[in-house]
Amino acid sequence: MENNKIIVGLDIGTTKICAIVGRKNEYGKLEVLGMGKADSDGVIRGIVTNIDKTVHAIEKAVKEAEESSEIDIKVVNVGIAGQHIKSSIHHGSITRERVNDEITIEDVNRLTNDMHRIVTPPGSQIIHVMPQDYIVDYELGIKDPVGMSGVKLEADFHIITAQTNAINNINKCVKRAGLEIEHLILEPLASSLAVLSDEEKEAGVCLVDIGGGTTDIAIFHENIIRHTAVIPFGGNIITADIKQGCMVMQHQAELLKTRFGKAIAEEASPNEIVSIPGIRNRSPKEISVKNLAHIIQARMEEIVELVHTEIIASGYQGKLAGGIVLTGGGALMTNLRQLVEYMTGMDTRIGTPNEHLGKSKVESVKSPMFATSVGLVLSGFKALDERDDRYRESRNMVLEKKKPHKERIFSMILNKTRNLLTDDLEGKNEY
Repeated sequence: MENNKIIVGLDIGTTKICAIVGRKNEYGKLEVLGMGKADSDGVIRGIVTNIDKTVHAIEKAVKEAEESSEIDIKVVNVGIAGQHIKSSIHHGSITRERVNDEITIEDVNRLTNDMHRIVTPPGSQIIHVMPQDYIVDYELGIKDPVGMSGVKLEADFHIITAQTNAINNINKCVKRAGLEIEHLILEPLASSLAVLSDEEKEAGVCLVDIGGGTTDIAIFHENIIRHTAVIPFGGNIITADIKQGCMVMQHQAELLKTRFGKAIAEEASPNEIVSIPGIRNRSPKEISVKNLAHIIQARMEEIVELVHTEIIASGYQGKLAGGIVLTGGGALMTNLRQLVEYMTGMDTRIGTPNEHLGKSKVESVKSPMFATSVGLVLSGFKALDERDDRYRESRNMVLEKKKPHKERIFSMILNKTRNLLTDDLEGKNEY
């Protein structure tokens, strides 16, 4: 029934609010059925600052997605970002009573659930608890303890917290738009599902998602999320610099950035000039593309420097064989990849969500700027930590085995009948 499951991702970003409707096709790839987007006027640096404007934008994006996919949207996976996001490492342990039995999924879950009860700073709450390495009877570096024997089970946990007010405002906006939140997911983790390969996560990789208001960082090593951070600078601050440096209007600064902007000033031609219409009977303003590139490079260097500082602070600088993957709307900036490679000395590529996408109705979804939205849809089909998927499969198999023989047969007949009815209905809809 996985192919009939439809997931909706809602990305409440600083520059745009985007809703994507998707389902898995027969090859396990994501098929985008519809997409809707609206300008985001009520969000600043990932935080909702105007409820009414944000609700209106969500309604507009969702309505557009409903019309293009012909699906009634009620439940969504929502992304959260912003400078208020904090991450820390905490240690937890439990002592098992059944010494002779092997460690079960229930033991692992009990240890994880204990971490949800740790004391957080006032005004913040936990959004993700992600296990790192486990320790069984003082044996270090165990990735998956299920099936082992041991009395004491310990683990380090990567705990991500967010401001309670920020979460409440997102909940309020989504509810007022007539929707329900299934999962609230940290945006760089959602982006990682869309643009990173399993090989990169295994080798060690740093994902850098450059959005409008923030730059989000997620570091993976040995398939485990090791570090997350949010830098309060994004594409909008570059636009503000251009507006001030070139003395132009906001929308003109945005167009200059996207059409003529370069991250390395040396790559810009000194003779190239862009003419901007003057304001109300004033003569046109001429702007040198070289000067424009100098303004952009100065700010981009600052952002890359902050990213590199986070990589060093994580302790994984020399362990990232996969280098850096740039995604988000800011990753489209010309020459940015070369600038990041030059400043960090690490291999860099631009991350697009193509790898996980099948044939889709909307081709524009393959752009890096929709990586988070696609990742939010994918999070409905796969867990942020691959171990969770394995545990879920194991639990389902155990539950299936525990069912009485007659009940298992009845369940199989019911599933087959449901599949036949679904196929029959789909066949009728074609005519």
